[in-house]
Amino acid sequence: MPPPNFFPRLRKLCDKYGILLIVDEVQSGVGRTGKWWAIQHWNVEPDIICIAKGIASGVPMGAMAARRSIGAQWKPGAHGNTYGGNPLAAASALKTLELVESGMMQNAAAQGAYILDALLEMQARHPSIGHVRGKGLMIGVEFVMDRATKAPAKEMRDQIVHRCFERGLLTLGCGKSVIRFMPPLMIPRELVDEGLQIFESAVADTERQFLRL
Repeated sequence: MPPPNFFPRLRKLCDKYGILLIVDEVQSGVGRTGKWWAIQHWNVEPDIICIAKGIASGVPMGAMAARRSIGAQWKPGAHGNTYGGNPLAAASALKTLELVESGMMQNAAAQGAYILDALLEMQARHPSIGHVRGKGLMIGVEFVMDRATKAPAKEMRDQIVHRCFERGLLTLGCGKSVIRFMPPLMIPRELVDEGLQIFESAVADTERQFLRL
């Protein structure tokens, strides 16, 4: 998560020197953060957006959106894409966009806010939880050995992922000691609550092992 003024200042810097602002929305786009594109949370318009993954619900497809003034300059062959589209991927993408627009994006925003609030409350009860950050259904929970030093707790994080798996919750580690929450955009509240309960029980058990609480 960048500071609030990062993208607006980056946009001004690009405009000042005539640089194209290209954003990678492969993971964060198509409603994942509660808006069509994560960059919209900072009211910034890029020049080019890279899109894939969520656009076709897992069917291999990649796309790129650019300002008309940029695309008009390209001649045939100037741009290519291995997963640019085929009948199956195109049909999947069209249906995905329809579903996202008809309620899933709003659900991502609502459920994401609920998860973020729950994790922040959990943070107060568990000293191993460091920084909690995210937008919509793209949330990261950092694990530390000590909040003062912010020393990453990689082994603890890995054990939490394993314990969650044993209890029926799939989580994904990323970075040095972070666990990501990226459930489906249509996830209902009851499954969110079940997942949060499993997650906290795994955190509590692991803290007792590593921090001897």
